[in-house]
Amino acid sequence: MAQDNQAPLDVLLVGAGIMSATLAVMLKELDPNLRLEIVEQMETGAMESSNPWNNAGTGHAGLCELNYTPQAADGSIDIKKAININAMFEESKQFWAHLVETGTFGDPDTFIHSVPHLSFVEGEDNIAFLKKRAELLKAHHAFEKIEFTTDKAKMAEWLPLMMAERKDDEKIAATHIANGTDVNFGALTRQLLSYLDQQESNTLSYKHKVLDLQRCAQGWEVTVKNLANGQTRKIVSRFVFLGAGGAALPLLQKSGIPEGQGYGGFPVSGQWLRCDNPKVVEQHQAKVYSLAAVGSPPMSVPHLDTRVIDGKKSLLFGPYAGFTTKFLKHGSFLDLPMSVRLGNIWPMLAVGRDNMDLTRYLISEVRQSMEQRLDSLRRFYPQLDPADWKLEIAGQRVQIIKKDEKKGGILQFGTELVSSEDGSLAALLGASPGASVTVSIMLILLKRCFPEQRESAEWNAKLAAIFPAPLKELETNAELYHATQERSDKLLNLA
Repeated sequence: MAQDNQAPLDVLLVGAGIMSATLAVMLKELDPNLRLEIVEQMETGAMESSNPWNNAGTGHAGLCELNYTPQAADGSIDIKKAININAMFEESKQFWAHLVETGTFGDPDTFIHSVPHLSFVEGEDNIAFLKKRAELLKAHHAFEKIEFTTDKAKMAEWLPLMMAERKDDEKIAATHIANGTDVNFGALTRQLLSYLDQQESNTLSYKHKVLDLQRCAQGWEVTVKNLANGQTRKIVSRFVFLGAGGAALPLLQKSGIPEGQGYGGFPVSGQWLRCDNPKVVEQHQAKVYSLAAVGSPPMSVPHLDTRVIDGKKSLLFGPYAGFTTKFLKHGSFLDLPMSVRLGNIWPMLAVGRDNMDLTRYLISEVRQSMEQRLDSLRRFYPQLDPADWKLEIAGQRVQIIKKDEKKGGILQFGTELVSSEDGSLAALLGASPGASVTVSIMLILLKRCFPEQRESAEWNAKLAAIFPAPLKELETNAELYHATQERSDKLLNLA
């Protein structure tokens, strides 16, 4: 859609991935008169981390991810993070269900499917942990259907591919929850962008790159280059969202806002083993997460996943990490060195000093042969045929480095929203479980960056209609949780 760029925009979003697309649609649902533009340097949306082959596609709900329920030295297990992430995913489902209910958004079968979520462990200590975890989770209404077993016959029902011809003396256990999901975040992003493109007050500018941004009287003046013809233009916008994945950090630094000082990025590349053989794929209908090896970072949690992409099922196993100085899969090798500033060099050096185990892990991952990667997969699938599996390059992840008073700097695994004091600019940094909880993140952004509108009667009424169950009530109100989940699942065609 064409647009008069002489008048200031209400909203400018950088990056056409799941983050920007979600925020743009949410804002338009609340105020259809907003004038907004999305700027993306690739030829279309969802080309980086939102692309379905660049992520695990797990609808992260705390059902199977063991790193969301850490065990302390005294043996206690903290389940608060799993409960919170579960509620946030249900919040995402409410938003998607609302869009489907409007009748103009599209078919949910193109982006979300029911896939059981399981946890799988080996060894007596890990079995004891998994059993205790299941008992604690089962007491909460969001996890009351979790099943724990050490019975190999039961596991064979859940996981026929993984259990075939296993040794009788193996000490293994699993938990199972049927109502997990696989999400094609690329297809979801494209549907959100298509939904926006139907409205005249929106502009989707592909093959455009943001070169600079500076404060101005009306908000922000952003310099954008058209990569197709080399021309540049200035865009003035009252609010700017930096949702460009790994590229958000350099743009946050260019903004100069004090809240962005001290942040650095640690880029990690990824790889998967992929299987498309229908005879193998049909034997595994699950997402199965295990524990990371001792001394390995949370990003190394191995999992064997059913993926449903464009109507076809495949299996992915991994991830296998690597290292590159790029912040995007299609980025530049200069991304990391160019991000070093006086304000973040000490946190970055401190992280390097305190994370030698991560360095050794990445070196070992880079040096792995194909046979070594297959050996990791054999823990899950002992009878694999190497001919069925190929290596797939995943998306780039930029983990957050931030200041810390005691250590100088810490490496943070997760997602963080950084915003200016006046609410005129926000940036999203970090990685998993980002895509699954995007909706909740954007609701936080609304409070920070649109406080007056957020407290207005009009926005409150609209938000109440979209989200009949607020986050905290999902965590604490069992009756409301189940009613909301049932409604969302029905609208999203989730069995």
